[in-house]
Amino acid sequence: MVTIGQTAPAIELPDQTGETRTLNDFTGQWVALYFYPKDDTPGCTTEACSFRDNLASLQSKGIAVLGVSADDVKSHQKFAQKFELGFPLLADTDHAVCEAYGAWQEKSMYGKKYWGVARITVLIDDQGVVRHVFEKVKPDGHALEVLNKVVELRGS
Repeated sequence: MVTIGQTAPAIELPDQTGETRTLNDFTGQWVALYFYPKDDTPGCTTEACSFRDNLASLQSKGIAVLGVSADDVKSHQKFAQKFELGFPLLADTDHAVCEAYGAWQEKSMYGKKYWGVARITVLIDDQGVVRHVFEKVKPDGHALEVLNKVVELRGS
């Protein structure tokens, strides 16, 4: 897991349009880097739509939103179009970025253990430094939780 105060690990991943995105693309902005398990599933849809519905408020505070899962570009494209998501969804198919941030974790469902993407959000400041990590995120209302935390951390 990343720790508060460390420089955020590098990112170089394709988004739902196939464009390669890096953290440097968002220099000067805070970044809400949210990791989620799977496109178009109930919790992940709730979380994505929360970010979509609050995107103008987040952007007005200088916060960029980036979603990351192990789904591929085509899956992200369908998900983004279906729910009119106006922010990049990054395809981490080899889960290297998820691992670097501590979001690739052992999970358990119905007694079966497997590895997958944990629902966490990392707040990265405008200098590329990790400022907060939300673990075990509850999807509903998370975007406002992110907005409030950035305002608290920045003091505005």
